[in-house]
Amino acid sequence: MDQLINILGWIGTILYLVAYGLVSAKKAEGDSWTYQGLNIIAGALLIVNTIYLHAYPSAGLNIAWVGIAVLTLGRKAWMNASHG
Repeated sequence: MDQLINILGWIGTILYLVAYGLVSAKKAEGDSWTYQGLNIIAGALLIVNTIYLHAYPSAGLNIAWVGIAVLTLGRKAWMNASHG
């Protein structure tokens, strides 16, 4: 089980870095589905990892990060629906 949890943590870390790299390289916008979707998946994986490891401050950060991504995509969807 420890190995699976560590793999999930590393995948989450890589996805965060890929998302950040895409925005930094101007390949994705900060409010894009790609960037925020990668943040949601990465955050979810790291939440599992950090809770398992009892690293609660890191878990809290990742919960907030996922929440921001969900709110961003929700706002974007709402704005598109109200203008469509």
